[in-house]
Amino acid sequence: MTAIAKPYRLPVVILVAGAFSVLLAMGMRASFGLFLKPMSLDLGWGRETFAFAMALQNLLWGAFQPFSASVAEKFGTGRVVAIGGVLYASGLYVMSAVTDPLVFQLSAGLLIGLAQSGCALGIILGAVGRALPEEKRSFGLGLVTACGAAGQFTVVPFGQVLLNNFGWSTSYVLMALLALVIVGCGYFLRGDSDEQSGGDAPGVVQLDLWPQLRLAAQDRSFWLLTAGFFVCGFHVSFIGFHMPAFLSDAGLPKESGAWSLALIGVFNVVGAFGAGILGGRFPKKYLLSTLYVLRAIAIGLFISFPITIESVIVFSIAMGFLWLSTVPLTSGLVAVMFGTRYMGTLFGIVFFSHQIGSFIGVWMGGYLYDTTGSYMPVWWAGIVIGLLSAVLHLPIIEKAVPQPANA
Repeated sequence: MTAIAKPYRLPVVILVAGAFSVLLAMGMRASFGLFLKPMSLDLGWGRETFAFAMALQNLLWGAFQPFSASVAEKFGTGRVVAIGGVLYASGLYVMSAVTDPLVFQLSAGLLIGLAQSGCALGIILGAVGRALPEEKRSFGLGLVTACGAAGQFTVVPFGQVLLNNFGWSTSYVLMALLALVIVGCGYFLRGDSDEQSGGDAPGVVQLDLWPQLRLAAQDRSFWLLTAGFFVCGFHVSFIGFHMPAFLSDAGLPKESGAWSLALIGVFNVVGAFGAGILGGRFPKKYLLSTLYVLRAIAIGLFISFPITIESVIVFSIAMGFLWLSTVPLTSGLVAVMFGTRYMGTLFGIVFFSHQIGSFIGVWMGGYLYDTTGSYMPVWWAGIVIGLLSAVLHLPIIEKAVPQPANA
């Protein structure tokens, strides 16, 4: 009882420190798209070079996420978050002096990808899920996701200001200093571990890690959820990294990309927070299906009309509502089906699918632009798979997964 009473183990402290870590980590990541065109022009790279490094970052982030979450569940989230902050700062510093594409892939891809697995959304959602009781969990997951969205409209415009005034190299150095703040967030998360749980819904199976993983592997709903989350990664990473260049190619001012992403971030806060609240009142799988259909419609309308400032504003608002609103619903479904003890690890597996989608969306955007001179094939692909994801979520069984009889 004494340990739980310590200030750093209070749910509100975990919630605030985790939200701030997510805000910085996700916000800086969202600003990377601003650097695509100036770096490519300055260094004589095709867009695929930059895009591949960002795609690799997403893939490695997803690949490392289950392992980082497992370590956090065993030894505490704070240590992992602090290490993530150090890796983030190191990766940004190396990016500031890069001239070789391979070094850029190792820094922006490997180091930042590993850093994200330690201090960004996936690992923090696990900590918050364990800290809050079942009736408040969806609200907390939505709040943290909303803070990640807030990073997009606070850090991205800041990144554009740095880029305009100092150039890309110095901007990376200054962002590296900002990343060190994440280390401080780890201090306030040091009390979180798998011993701390706010309580699960009735019927949740309490198993050790490996039996829990086997249970998930045998569950059809878990794999449907995993497959559907691939599409979310494809959408948000393609738009997040290529939107500034896409708008610049369309003849809009160079700042329009930053303000589009910032506008997405503003309404993302509302969408993510609202999804967290709605997820506590309505079936999460139906909400997810609706979100993916609306994304497909928004993309279809956007590319069907001339690209203007007005159309960008409308599209950014629409996508903002739909951007990360999938996250509290998807992570909440994992908690419903398997409980919170190993929620971080299990969500990390689902999140890996998201990051495979991110890898393909970012890389495909750069590759097809370099080979065809257009982003349109990727936009259309986003519409098709958005509708497919909506269908995949419908058969999900939204209740605790029963323990096998021979367990």
